[in-house]
This record gives sequence, structure tokens and C-alpha cells, in this order.
Amino acid sequence: MDFASMDRAQLTMVGSGFSALLSMHFTIQLLSQHLFYWKNPKEQKAIIMIIIMAPLYAIDSFVGLLDIRGSKAFFMFLDSVKECYEAVAIAKFLALMYSYLNISISKNIVPDEIKGREIHHSFPMTLFQPHTARLDHRTLKLLKHWTWQFVIIRPACSILMITLQILGLYPSWLSWTFTIILNISFSVAMYSLVVFYHVFSKELQPHKPLAKFICIKGIVFFSFWQVATSFYA
Repeated sequence: MDFASMDRAQLTMVGSGFSALLSMHFTIQLLSQHLFYWKNPKEQKAIIMIIIMAPLYAIDSFVGLLDIRGSKAFFMFLDSVKECYEAVAIAKFLALMYSYLNISISKNIVPDEIKGREIHHSFPMTLFQPHTARLDHRTLKLLKHWTWQFVIIRPACSILMITLQILGLYPSWLSWTFTIILNISFSVAMYSLVVFYHVFSKELQPHKPLAKFICIKGIVFFSFWQVATSFYA
């Protein structure tokens, strides 16, 4: 393979393909290690769901470069699948932090040592919640609902957007409406994660969840800029 004779587009394709393969290689390595040392299923199931996000985004990004001027509906479908999985990864990230702290919302289990901690809300959430709230089962359930609403809204909006575009009923104002709804929903989900981490940062520090969280958002950020640059190319 003569790299010197390749143009910029071909080099980009080769680099993207190599990165996708590398991502799949490391993912298979991590998955095999977790499956071989299956000692904590509750935590490891959440970790596996988060790990799969990397190759999924890598493959989607590579496919998106194959024909950036192809079917708009097809690429919109691919991006929707990718973004829906982001919602699942965020929900699993919260479930992982709950597992680290031995919290179970469904079984009403909240360790006594973390009950009663103060949660300080910021604007604009103070329009709907008191500035200071005490941590209990109800507040933890509320934070979980704030995260899971994005898991429901993201796929619902994706299905509607794809359907309306196929039917030719997708004006620009409707696109902006969906964008606003999704950004609000995503912001609420992210806010709940940040609040939760802020309250339990000391207990969560040994597990280094902040590094995992930055990796997730890094994948999303670079994929977003790839889509943006491809759109304006």
C-alpha cells in the first residue's frame, strides 16, 4: 500500500478503518477478560454495555465516510442507532455508580452511611426543585428518572425523525424542534449524573468513574465533529 500516492480522502479512509479495527481489537480483549473473570455480574454487565459503545461509534463513523453524499435517510438511521446507544450507555453508567455504592432503587436499598447527604441544585433546576435536598430513596429515584427519560425520548424522536423524513414531511423548523427537545432531555440526564458524582465523589474515587465518563463524552464529541465536518464538506 503506497501511502505517498494517496490523496487526503483515501488517507482519511485508511486511518478511519485502522482506528475502527483497533477499537474492535481492544473491545474484544476487554470483553474476553470480563467474561473469563465473571465475578460481579451486576457491575460487569453495565461495564460491558459501556465498552461496546466504542466499536459501535467507530464502525458508524467509518461507514459514514464511505459515501458522505449518499442516502440522507440511511445515514440519519445510522446516526440515530449510534445516539440511541449513547442513551443506553449513560443509563448504564448511572447503574454502575449505583452498584459501586450498593444502592438498589428497585429493592429500596440505600446504605445508612449515605442517607441524609445534601444535594445542592443549580439553576434552572431550582425552578422545579428546592435548592438543597436531603438524599433518600425518593431523591435517588428522581435522579434515576432524570437519566432514564433520555433513554426513552432519544429512540422515540429518532423513530419520528426517520419516519417523517421518509414521508417527506420534515421541514427545517421541525428539525430544530427535535434538536431542542433532545438537547433539553440530554442536559437533564447529564445534570443528574454530575449531581450524583458530586455528592459521592469521595466514595467513587477508587473506581475512577470520572475517567470512564470523560471517555464516553470524548467518543460522542469527536463523532459529532466528524458529522459536522462531513455535512459542510
